[in-house]
Amino acid sequence: MRLTVAALVVVVLAGTLGLATALGATAATVDPNAWYVLVSRKSDKVLDVPGATGDGSPLVQTTRTDAASQQFRLVPVGDGWYELHHRASGKVVDLWEWSTAEGASFRLFADLDGANQRFRLADQSGYVRLLNRHSGKALQVAGASTAQGAAIVQGTDTKSYHQQWALAKVGSGGSTPTPTPSASPSSPGTASWPSATGQQHVSSTISVSGTFDGGLVRYYGISSSGQDESQPPMFRLADGAVLTNVILGSGAGDGVHCAGTCTLQNVWWEDVEEDAATLKGSSPSQVMTVDGGGARHASDKVFQHNGPGTFVIRNFQAADIGKLYRSCGNCSTQYARTVVVQGVTVTAPATTLVGINSNLGDRATLSGVTIVDDASRKVVICEEYRGVTSGEATKIGAGPSAACGYSPSAVVYR
Repeated sequence: MRLTVAALVVVVLAGTLGLATALGATAATVDPNAWYVLVSRKSDKVLDVPGATGDGSPLVQTTRTDAASQQFRLVPVGDGWYELHHRASGKVVDLWEWSTAEGASFRLFADLDGANQRFRLADQSGYVRLLNRHSGKALQVAGASTAQGAAIVQGTDTKSYHQQWALAKVGSGGSTPTPTPSASPSSPGTASWPSATGQQHVSSTISVSGTFDGGLVRYYGISSSGQDESQPPMFRLADGAVLTNVILGSGAGDGVHCAGTCTLQNVWWEDVEEDAATLKGSSPSQVMTVDGGGARHASDKVFQHNGPGTFVIRNFQAADIGKLYRSCGNCSTQYARTVVVQGVTVTAPATTLVGINSNLGDRATLSGVTIVDDASRKVVICEEYRGVTSGEATKIGAGPSAACGYSPSAVVYR
């Protein structure tokens, strides 16, 4: 009898451990291009940001439905650290106000590459603990609660069940959502171009506030005037807007204008006219994020930065372009601007990845750059200019520097 009971216990324990392992990816097996739901070991509920996508929206736990508000992508940022990208908003999980206090909340915020937005994954029996880089504390369910809507906060790492999370790929268990058409790359910058699900001629600029999901419809025809700077944009995004799953076809005019903080997810430009997208606005804290997608046939620039703030370009591909990004060289009002380039692939012909005005305080950070078909290495990675308010900017340097922040190892040629 004792031997029988012992054997049953071993079988049950083996089954339980097998289930845990099947549920969760480990730090070594995380797929940075997959979407995950994070399931609490204590409550079996998941991380969620229900019904809100703006900066400061708090994380809670809810019953798993695999809704976009419950999906996160774990994006490696180097040295074993990850950011948690939220699918519904395009924002990242942020330790609010850089607090180190016990019980401080986690919320959504624009990706600023801060230490308070980075986590290390500590494996534990098929689950992981998420340890914040700024505070060293663990992401946990407040009060070890199992209640619907319980807050997600930080606490001293005690390896407790309410600090352990299964990383479950969407579709690997529970309810499976209806997929949104997508062309997200299997590795940054290497996706095949998406096929349009339909076409829509545009005769006047489409204004977007909130989230606009185009379902990979091709929008075309607003203007075909090449480098004419007076062309209207195809889309005008209000502060806080999200544009996702859109193809801009021929006659795209001046592409996309962003009036403040905005996010472009899985947006594709088949034939860039003046610019693919421009950050305007007036707030130094505004952030424009381009995540995924691609652009081709840009005789001059892909992305233009006219206003202040930060421009983030990640997991993006471009081919047959002039410059990938340019901080305005001669705007009548100038600012110190920041650009962050991560996981970008550019296929020649191309002239330059990034152009900044270092005399005005511009700063660039580049990592994970791949250049294709440039055996002679003619593509300039980062150029510095002397920006002006009238006349023309003049080039003053190129290559790694205090303003052009990257190392030679950040660029791979193939």
